[in-house]
Amino acid sequence: MEYNFRDIEARSQAYWQELAVYRTSEDPSRPPYYVLDMFPYPSGAGLHVGHPLGYIASDIFSRYKRLQGFNVLHPMGYDAFGLPAEQYAIQTGQHPAKTTEVNTARYREQLDKIGFSYDWEREFKTSDPSYYKWTQWTFLKLFGSYYDTARCQARPIEELKQHLAHHGTAGLNAHAGEELELTAEQWQQMSHKEQEQTLMNYRIAYLGDTMVNWCAGLGTVLANDEVSEGLSVRGGYPVEQRLMRQWCLRVSAYAERLLSSLDSLEWTDALKETQRNWIGRSEGAEMTFRLESDKELIVFTTRPDTIYGVTFMVLAPESEYVQLVTTAEQRTEVDEYIQATKRKTERERMMDKRTSGVFSGSYAINPITGERIPIWISDYVLAGYGTGAIMAVPAHDSRDFAFARHFDLPIRQVVVPEGEQESDPAEWSESKDSKLGTLINSPLIDGLSVHEAQAKIKQEIEQRGIGRVKVNYRLRDAIFSRQRYWGEPFPIYYQDGVAMPLEEGQLPLCLPEVDKFLPTETGEPPLGRAEGWHTAEGYPYELSTMPGFAGSSAYYLRYMDPHNDEALVSKKANEYWRQVDLYVGGTEHATGHLIYSRFWNKFLYDLGVICEDEPFRKLINQGMIQGRSNFVYRIKGTNTFVSHGLKDQHDVMPIHVDVNIVHNDKLDLEAFKAWQPEYSTAEFILEDGQYVCGWAIEKMSKSMHNVVNPDMIIERYGADTLRLYEMFLGPLEQSKPWDTNGIDGVHRFLKKVWGLFWDGEQLRVEDKPASKQELKALHKLIRKATHDIEQFSFNTSISAFMICVNELQSLGTTSLEVLRPLLILLSPYAPHISEELWRLTGDKSAGSIVLAQWPQCDERYLVEDSFTYPVSFNGKTRFTIELPATMSPQEVEQAALAAPEAARWLEGKTPKKVIVVPKRIVNIVL
Repeated sequence: MEYNFRDIEARSQAYWQELAVYRTSEDPSRPPYYVLDMFPYPSGAGLHVGHPLGYIASDIFSRYKRLQGFNVLHPMGYDAFGLPAEQYAIQTGQHPAKTTEVNTARYREQLDKIGFSYDWEREFKTSDPSYYKWTQWTFLKLFGSYYDTARCQARPIEELKQHLAHHGTAGLNAHAGEELELTAEQWQQMSHKEQEQTLMNYRIAYLGDTMVNWCAGLGTVLANDEVSEGLSVRGGYPVEQRLMRQWCLRVSAYAERLLSSLDSLEWTDALKETQRNWIGRSEGAEMTFRLESDKELIVFTTRPDTIYGVTFMVLAPESEYVQLVTTAEQRTEVDEYIQATKRKTERERMMDKRTSGVFSGSYAINPITGERIPIWISDYVLAGYGTGAIMAVPAHDSRDFAFARHFDLPIRQVVVPEGEQESDPAEWSESKDSKLGTLINSPLIDGLSVHEAQAKIKQEIEQRGIGRVKVNYRLRDAIFSRQRYWGEPFPIYYQDGVAMPLEEGQLPLCLPEVDKFLPTETGEPPLGRAEGWHTAEGYPYELSTMPGFAGSSAYYLRYMDPHNDEALVSKKANEYWRQVDLYVGGTEHATGHLIYSRFWNKFLYDLGVICEDEPFRKLINQGMIQGRSNFVYRIKGTNTFVSHGLKDQHDVMPIHVDVNIVHNDKLDLEAFKAWQPEYSTAEFILEDGQYVCGWAIEKMSKSMHNVVNPDMIIERYGADTLRLYEMFLGPLEQSKPWDTNGIDGVHRFLKKVWGLFWDGEQLRVEDKPASKQELKALHKLIRKATHDIEQFSFNTSISAFMICVNELQSLGTTSLEVLRPLLILLSPYAPHISEELWRLTGDKSAGSIVLAQWPQCDERYLVEDSFTYPVSFNGKTRFTIELPATMSPQEVEQAALAAPEAARWLEGKTPKKVIVVPKRIVNIVL
């Protein structure tokens, strides 16, 4: 019978739906196992073949654990808020909710075609009011809490108010934006507004002034990954760094806990290291440098032992100190430099190796040496780390060295690395490493090792009262507001300018209707257009909305109990599922999403809402399926596009273009104009009458417009072929290019599996005992498949399937004793063909293969009955001989010497020695 995958897959999916085999509930009689995918943003483009890679891997593991008897929770939903739907609404007038509804329906259709084992009864979108009610609820809890540094946990803000009322800030153990000194009397004499402003210094969710990426063209703050070369990725509008009042989350309060609990997680070392670097714990000292004007600068350094090597200071352009130190003579030059740096994001500044800066006109006094040192301003220093001011030691820091060389500033060696001698810095081509070595040119600490010098200089700093020892973190508080429409409304209103929380019973605060999705004429966010956007008493609601990561920070908890109207998750459900046992997603979320989710989880743990301190016990990062991207080149500030060969003659911004309107790297101009509304008036500078696109091999992504639609693969080959092929491309964690050349081989394998069960139009299976060879082939596969799934080595497991099926085909296998276990082993990878054959070869009482039992490997069947020995004479193999595996070495020796082939090589000689290595070799020495 022909392998008709379309009919087979439709029947299997209908059967699973009829039986509701993936419906999950708490079942104390079975061990729970929670498998979760990082849920997708539903774009208009739908899924491409890169998206299902992680989903297929998690589905294989979910099916495997279910077959092992676990109660598997495997849900799916949509991260539905975001800028793309809002920009589409601005361009077309279609409400983002409508766009999202259409897009999620498209995603659901595609996901269903691939045959995933999701419990769709738990599905939700982050834009559902019934869901974001709990995002708003958590925000209220964050707003109503502070972080107690003595207890190392979040506590109610009322406790802090009580402390301030009775003791002021004396003895207050609270993580704060800045250190305040207040008496109880001063607190009590404050107005309500003043007290609330003071509490913002302690609340975990707070209003604060922070540097943001502001895009006037889009009317909103952008995340770093939404900005490229000073322009918005969407629309190409200018972006600048701006100090704005924004809602923030005090993630920094949890830095040490986020760091310390990494060791308890089953994550890769590389991912843990990425998180450690992002958190950025460093021990050092804060030191006070006096200005000649008697004012002060506070500097944090991890290397106070190099204080004698300081030859200049550098301030971040956005540092508050800049206004303090800039002289009238340097004002114009400083202002021009600061304006130029506003066009770069912090991430771009960190990656930019070019040297730039401007002299402030002022000098500071080295607190140890008394030396007068110049103060510069440069964008290689960031305001968010330490105090935004550094003491530059160019001899022992690469960025400081490059800066000193560029501006002809002095370089003084103060550490001699191990194994080296003191030398003249003028002859150096780069800075000297100073992690290990001996101090020189440093009177207080000369001759000491780096470790000894650090301890002594820290003691000296505190004794002199010029600073203090301190632990610092790179991790910053999260900016939590966006000037957009399509996001969660803040449950906040303003009473006489004071931010006030809504009552929990008033949630959810739903998005209102607006006439346009643009900022108001006076520059307010889109919610400023909503009529009646205020409380019943007339107090105005917050006009900003929450960022994209708000909805994705606790969605894993909601899946445990998605229909609960009384709580984010019930105690019963949470204590049963506890945490995600396996989380699968891309490395692009190694910092942002994972940091925020872990922070959110720890906060809820502090409140006693959940029972686990960490959200994701084990995490697997799948690699990318790469595509071949194409680029067009827009001349900055215009809607004119220049062909690839002419781009170097202009100042251009490269933009990804849909590969489906590019043919042999030649752009279809009319199709490009019709592609997106903003390009309808595009003009082109051509070469030889054509527009030639650039290209690159990179991540397959909707943002790069280089997608291949899985629907096309399923239509031609079937979902089981797609599932197997994506796993067969290579190791799960590695990136690999999409190449359809190998897909035919995988499809032929499934046809071969189908052929094992059929003889023409008749089933050729029999209920009879299997042979030893058949059982050996099967149990080899059981052992290999079990091991490989546990190790997520799906590609090697598929190879083992191919070998086993070839062996069974050559043996003419018809025994159900072998064929039905084979189907169970195959079912996580190719569930449709496995279900069809399972139903055809068993009785109806057997139920779905989804609910079968994973076969156990019986090592008895893997014991070899015989072994083929290579027989060597003086080290050269001359023939082979098959002997019983149970023979002793003496018996093997006798059999080898007695073999007819041995006489030719013995030539009547008596061997000097016969070496027998059991189940390896026989070597006869003449």
